[in-house]
Amino acid sequence: MEKKGVLVIGSVNMDMVVKADHFPLPGETILGESFQMFPGGKGANQAVASAKLGSDTFFVGRFGSDVFKDKIFESMQADGVDLSGIFIDYANPTGIAMITVDHHGENQIVVISGSNMKLSLEDIEARIPLFRRVKVVLAQLEIPIGTVLRSAHLAKENGAMFILNPAPALTDKLPDELLKLTTYITPNEVELERLTSITIHSIEDIKKAGAKLLSYGVKNVIVTMGSKGAFYISDDKTLKVKAKPVDVIDTTGAGDAFNGALASALSENYKIEEAIEFANLAAAISVTRMGAQSSMPGFNEILELQRPHGT
Repeated sequence: MEKKGVLVIGSVNMDMVVKADHFPLPGETILGESFQMFPGGKGANQAVASAKLGSDTFFVGRFGSDVFKDKIFESMQADGVDLSGIFIDYANPTGIAMITVDHHGENQIVVISGSNMKLSLEDIEARIPLFRRVKVVLAQLEIPIGTVLRSAHLAKENGAMFILNPAPALTDKLPDELLKLTTYITPNEVELERLTSITIHSIEDIKKAGAKLLSYGVKNVIVTMGSKGAFYISDDKTLKVKAKPVDVIDTTGAGDAFNGALASALSENYKIEEAIEFANLAAAISVTRMGAQSSMPGFNEILELQRPHGT
């Protein structure tokens, strides 16, 4: 029987979001416009994105034993994520992210990792049955790199694709072993610069940097470029996929929407061009709403955005 479904290994946070006219300068105090709390964390966001699009989606991560865990758990479960694989950490708090959003919809984020950085190799080993069930494994860099690497090995051992979202851009170098196990890597332009030491000013720069990642052993590179769309690079193909123009309210979680939707599409046997277009549409819808998980679209919303006006 053909495998389907998505396993997300990653972080979970409570996002504390302040809206303000502009970002404060060092030493400056400003008055904000609003404050809200949203379930977040790159791993949890991507799991919700995949689940809301209809894919069987499993999440492995660490929650603290606190009120944030209760709220996030309830929200993710309501969005359809299978949380049977999570761990509760009684020594460390649930991660939090402090997010400021300006009037352009741009954001600045400070993350306190908490229990996320305690997701261990032993935790991953305990969830091997989930690797056997799914077609796609998706991970990010808000958990220990050794845990990400073990997840990549288990994906390969169990015949699953491995998608690495190299975010946040905290390192200039990822282990060669990890890159060789990566089916798709999905950096944004900043992350691409950091991983390749190539300054990105143009599509030619993106092609050159993508080729460098391929030389490290990555099978496919998908560079996310926000409102400019995405660029795909493999040994035998390059492809630019345009983004859908939308009115931006909050860019928080846009990359997570893209990655969760990409994993969902690939798990459903979409061709790569179709999968990237699908992921672009999910990201476009997400930036028209506040929050991360709360902004993730459903499958029918993507179909509606795809449909030409007047039909």
